[in-house]
Amino acid sequence: MILEALTVPRGHALPGPLLAEVTALHAANREFQALSGDFPDPEDIRPEQVAAALARELADPHTEVLLARSRGRLIGMVITLAHHPDPADPDPWIGLLLVDPAVHRQGHGRRIAAAVEDRFRAAGRGAVRLAVLENNPGALAFWTSCGYEIVGHRRDRALNRPCTVLSKPLRTPRRAARVAVVDPDGAVLLLRYDNVEVGVHWALPGGGLEAGETPREGALRELREETGWADLEPGPLLCTWEHDFTHSGVPVRQHEHVYVTRGPRRDPAGPQLAAAHAADGILTWRWWTRAELAEAAEPVWPPELARLLDEWES
Repeated sequence: MILEALTVPRGHALPGPLLAEVTALHAANREFQALSGDFPDPEDIRPEQVAAALARELADPHTEVLLARSRGRLIGMVITLAHHPDPADPDPWIGLLLVDPAVHRQGHGRRIAAAVEDRFRAAGRGAVRLAVLENNPGALAFWTSCGYEIVGHRRDRALNRPCTVLSKPLRTPRRAARVAVVDPDGAVLLLRYDNVEVGVHWALPGGGLEAGETPREGALRELREETGWADLEPGPLLCTWEHDFTHSGVPVRQHEHVYVTRGPRRDPAGPQLAAAHAADGILTWRWWTRAELAEAAEPVWPPELARLLDEWES
């Protein structure tokens, strides 16, 4: 899929073939057009009406119209707003997302939304917002499934329609790796962290990958930095998982490879350990039995660690 900006030079009209494509895309979304009231007759959307609507959008220098193509065919479009007219609103907006009904349920809407988020993320924006018409529960279900959360209700500026406002933080992707060290009795070493976003939690030794590192290489380096143990290496892959938190002041979505290995029961030690723990926000460490993991009062990363270790041993 290719996402391209629609550009129309000042004083020029949208080329006829392109206008026909965009008009057909609008007309095909009959259910949405009937709900929105954007056009006088949702059953008879005309090229001149679409051209006028696009001209109004493009008259705002902060607005961008993006066309999504797959194998040369127009399959969707999205309208974005880099700066909301309300000066108190710091976030960019997604104003409209249309996907050709002929290719619904193929993931194109999610891919378009993700591409828009990537564009805003690359521009240094921290979150994105959108408004869903309150008479459109299908759209609300789609956007919440994409990770957007309801933050309020308001009427839109154009037609005074009641809307639900949603927002999503734009997180930076981060790759990481960890190692579950299991002692002869089956207990596992966990480190206690305090994070500005998620609070106090327990996690396996590990952290973010450096440039060019494989997950296994990063897991080995992190294990040695955070425990001081140079005689252990990551064993088989236990699981992979993703989660959100704030790293060095930046909201991230972290994808982790978690490995497992056996080792003796001992305390982390080494001359560089205190500095490494201070830099990573590590408060303390502890060996946990499976029963203790199942009853932990504070969050444990990754979730279901006790079950994963049971399955590994069996």
